[in-house]
Amino acid sequence: MKIEIRPAITTELSDLEPALANILWACVQEGASVSFVLPFSENDATRFWSDQVFPAVQRNDVILFAAFVNGQLQGTAQLAISQPPNQLHRADVGKLLVHPEARRSGLGRGLMQAIEDVARQLGKTLLVLDTRSGDPSQRLYESLGFTVAGSIPGYCRNPQIETYEATTYLYKALI
Repeated sequence: MKIEIRPAITTELSDLEPALANILWACVQEGASVSFVLPFSENDATRFWSDQVFPAVQRNDVILFAAFVNGQLQGTAQLAISQPPNQLHRADVGKLLVHPEARRSGLGRGLMQAIEDVARQLGKTLLVLDTRSGDPSQRLYESLGFTVAGSIPGYCRNPQIETYEATTYLYKALI
């Protein structure tokens, strides 16, 4: 199994869009708490990438990471590097997504390591993220050295059922 993880380049975004949409759609169908609720279509997922993420990447506000397994896009994550003047030292990690069929293969860990490496190269000294409290992703982040800052009860709606769940904020100092 050949794994390649790297920042996506703007000229390839349209080529990656179908796979990115499929990954997001599949993750939401599986219950991932990543801002969307069911019903959620692949067209909804496509619009998210084309309307929100790609413009941010083209403005250099966000770095989009792509994880390929044997040449097929199977995972993605985002690093929001555009911050207010008093927070230029930090970046936000968002939308760590691994296709359900590719989970437990090290892609999530690899994406996070790539994010950390690029953040360091950019002089960022603090990474911040949030995740649904108790999700497997929280254990991943903590195993990578992220520290829990706190949680907020009732923060987001469960994507599959009408209930509200807590989110946990985590951070990692890169110095």
